[in-house]
Amino acid sequence: MGTKVAIIASHGGLFDAYKVFNIATASAATDAEVGIFFTFEGLNLIHKTAYQQLPMPTGKEHFAEGFQNANVPSIPELVEMAQQMGVKIIACQMTMDVMNLKKEDLIDGIEVGGAVTFLDFAKDANITLSF
Repeated sequence: MGTKVAIIASHGGLFDAYKVFNIATASAATDAEVGIFFTFEGLNLIHKTAYQQLPMPTGKEHFAEGFQNANVPSIPELVEMAQQMGVKIIACQMTMDVMNLKKEDLIDGIEVGGAVTFLDFAKDANITLSF
């Protein structure tokens, strides 16, 4: 069996998104099986509107130019890349209920499930990360 990477995304800022999707796509590029569980503010990273304008951390606004100069893909581009590479995206049902979010509010091609859904994926993961 190959490498399996399980990621929990619970924060909703721009830097958080880059951490999550850079690790996910890099892992998928090595043929690892990758699953990400989005919960609480992490749902912003896959929200159809929010993920297009994620906040830069306070005091770090000067990095915006650096991202442009380095030709870093946008978050929507990275998300699409991750999906094309087979990264499994799971949105937390409980958090969606708490935040009154519907599946239609989130990007297409995702799975909605609870912690058990993620744990079922993660139970035999070689690498588990939380951002």
